[in-house]
Amino acid sequence: MDIIDVKNLTKRYPGRTAVSDISFRVAQGEIVGFLGPNGAGKTTTMRILAGFLPATGGDVKIGGRDVSRHSLEVRRHIGYLPESCPLYPEMRVSEYLRYRACLKGLPRRRRKERVPKVLEMCGLLDVKRRVIGHLSKGYRQRVGLADALVHDPDLLILDEPTIGLDPNQIREIRNLIRDLSGRHTILLSTHILPEVEATCERVLILHQGKIVASDTPENLAGIVSGSIRVVTEIKGLQSEIVETLSALPGVNNVSDRLEGAWVKLEVSGKLGTDLRQNIFQTVVDNKWTLRELRTISTTLEDVFGALTTGDKGGRS
Repeated sequence: MDIIDVKNLTKRYPGRTAVSDISFRVAQGEIVGFLGPNGAGKTTTMRILAGFLPATGGDVKIGGRDVSRHSLEVRRHIGYLPESCPLYPEMRVSEYLRYRACLKGLPRRRRKERVPKVLEMCGLLDVKRRVIGHLSKGYRQRVGLADALVHDPDLLILDEPTIGLDPNQIREIRNLIRDLSGRHTILLSTHILPEVEATCERVLILHQGKIVASDTPENLAGIVSGSIRVVTEIKGLQSEIVETLSALPGVNNVSDRLEGAWVKLEVSGKLGTDLRQNIFQTVVDNKWTLRELRTISTTLEDVFGALTTGDKGGRS
């Protein structure tokens, strides 16, 4: 079952189009990364999904309900954490969450269950009696996440949930998001691309208001790089090494340079082939000396750059 079903969504402002005729689906229980450079239309799309902004055109359904026609009903099933989370700075943390749970229609008994639970989940037990305005930015972000979770929604829309957090807090929020998967569907926007690789099952990349990619991080990396690349360092006669490796099955190209007594090579080949075994066996057969043999992985950062700036390349 699809929790999010977007068809031909468009949002226009005077003089510009923020989102242009995009369509995508998110299945129940998926964690999907929603990426794009600043101004790509991510936040606009998330606000439309959450019912806070009307669309100019297209259809948006959450759990089978039309967002524009059943806005209040849809919001009961959504937990939304905006990038700049609005809080009441004069309220205490637990007081604020009880108040928000009440606004979201949770009965008294249910509020007594959920508020302590989200305080624990988001690491807020130690500050539950603190005034929100006295908290650090990272803790205020946690309060916003607890607010998004307090009514136990089917769908979580998280816009930069780790902004302002230190590395340990980011790791805790990442683990929390993983724990929430399965029971909740999560649409996650962030500029910390390693977090998306570590957390998300699928990635949507938005550029200039259009979706330019939708796939798993691994598949996107393969599509962008177009090949597998291996770095190796071998001691032997340079011309002989290059000629021999170039003739191996599946090898497309060999680039080389001499570093002292060692020949450093980058070997590229067809996707789906693992060149390392043949390279290793060739080194053994020719009685060369091997010092390094590893693949160069294409990261989500490389994919993002290639799809939004045209800069293709990999990093080790």
